Amino acid sequence: MKLDELKSPPGSTRRTKRVGRGIGSGHGKTSTRGHKGQKSRSGGGIRPGFEGGQMPLQRRIPKRGFTNIYKTEYSIVNVGDLNIFDEGTIITPELLVNQGIIKKVKKGGVKVLGDGELTRKLTVKANKISKQAAQIITDLGGEIEVI
Repeated sequence: MKLDELKSPPGSTRRTKRVGRGIGSGHGKTSTRGHKGQKSRSGGGIRPGFEGGQMPLQRRIPKRGFTNIYKTEYSIVNVGDLNIFDEGTIITPELLVNQGIIKKVKKGGVKVLGDGELTRKLTVKANKISKQAAQIITDLGGEIEVI
């Protein structure tokens, strides 16, 4: 079998309905729209979600939740992610972006969390540091600086 020999099985495709081609076609005169009414007019019909004047579902359901527009968001870095740096490195937000650990520094800055194992003595400069992360860094003889 070749590509040009492919054919859809009989009965799987229908001819397109050609409306408005005379009364003898069976689809003439009103062109299958019926008589009068909103749906028979050109440009007629109703918008999606319209329920005939009944209060639409979208407006019946109560609003939920709250978004605080003043929320401070931090770029998150785990202590385990800092093992790629050499011993004694001073870690800054700019260095983290350059190394690809975080994509960008968010409005609140960088926050270091205590997930993972740290094996090197490092100096970490960040906007926020969790207690657990601070404990891990200082136990290895590293330093912490909040900027």
